Amino acid sequence: MPIRDSGEEQELGGWIRLQLTPGVGPVSAKRLLAAFGLPHNIFRTGFAALAAVVPEPVAAALSTSAPAAMRASIDATLAWAAKPGNRILTLADADFPPRLLDIPDPPLILYAKGRTDLLLQPAIAVVGSRNASAQGAINAERFSEALSAQGITVVSGMALGIDAAAHRGGLRGAGSTVAVTGTGPDIIYPARNRSLALALEESGCVLSEYPLGTPALAANFPRRNRIISGLSLGVLVIEAADQSGSLITARTAADQGRDVFALPGSIHSPLSKGCHLLIKQGAKLVECAQDVLDEIGLAMRLRPRAAAAPVEVEPGGLLEHIGFDPVAPDSLAVRTGLSIAELQGRLLDLELRGLVELLPGGMLRRVVKA
Repeated sequence: MPIRDSGEEQELGGWIRLQLTPGVGPVSAKRLLAAFGLPHNIFRTGFAALAAVVPEPVAAALSTSAPAAMRASIDATLAWAAKPGNRILTLADADFPPRLLDIPDPPLILYAKGRTDLLLQPAIAVVGSRNASAQGAINAERFSEALSAQGITVVSGMALGIDAAAHRGGLRGAGSTVAVTGTGPDIIYPARNRSLALALEESGCVLSEYPLGTPALAANFPRRNRIISGLSLGVLVIEAADQSGSLITARTAADQGRDVFALPGSIHSPLSKGCHLLIKQGAKLVECAQDVLDEIGLAMRLRPRAAAAPVEVEPGGLLEHIGFDPVAPDSLAVRTGLSIAELQGRLLDLELRGLVELLPGGMLRRVVKA
């Protein structure tokens, strides 16, 4: 679709061209906008004046006509924005998330699918491991559902594991959820989250700063984390190994002046080490969603949750011998006096009932449902 001859569309086309210009990132774009005003003024400025603000190759690209390939990309992007449910927000847009204006390098453009009103609501980011344990996924879903029920928007990155669980929980409440992706807005990544992405587009929001067609490049995901934390009043880390990308989000949040929360876990679990490190560094230890609300100063109390039916534990039975710390099957056999063959059969039954989970290395632990 060619660029229509409307002032609004021409102005949006200028923003898109500025973003697509090689060498222009959030920081250099901010300098250009501060020096010359809106993009159409930048493109009318001569080379010498531009070169005083940005490197000469960038100044040359901005002071000459856009190449044909770039014009085609602008047309394709405007056509994408014209589809129902799609929207492009620029730094000059009144609906641009105000919390992002506070960070040092706000995105020049945000591509949104779904409910952009969520970007203006109080939000908490919930992040963690892609290789989440069953207990970690339950915790992420429960925390997010409780926060969303109070009108808090849950922000995460639509990755597998904790992120996906956080989005599922967020979708069940009035606050809903926002997914900040590391690809172009026309690409669903990971593909296994397609049904989740469609639900987000319908009842939540999918957000990206990357142009159409941007693939899942490794460098883009740490960079998008500044938007996850920037949109939020605080960041809650549910599970994280000691080298987890979630720690990048937490550090970025601290640099942005946001609160950082961490859920503790077993001292024996590798997925707890990152959370414990954050707590040692000053993150707030939380045990329930109300702890988060109290810290960010929101005057609300969580509605009491209906108690789950208790799991019947036979005194001296197998489940009683499985603690909340990981245990090896051999150790469990010694504790119970069961043969390995009998133990495996009974463990399989407990696993199918969702009462225990198998961890990496063959370790087992009990799952808390309530």
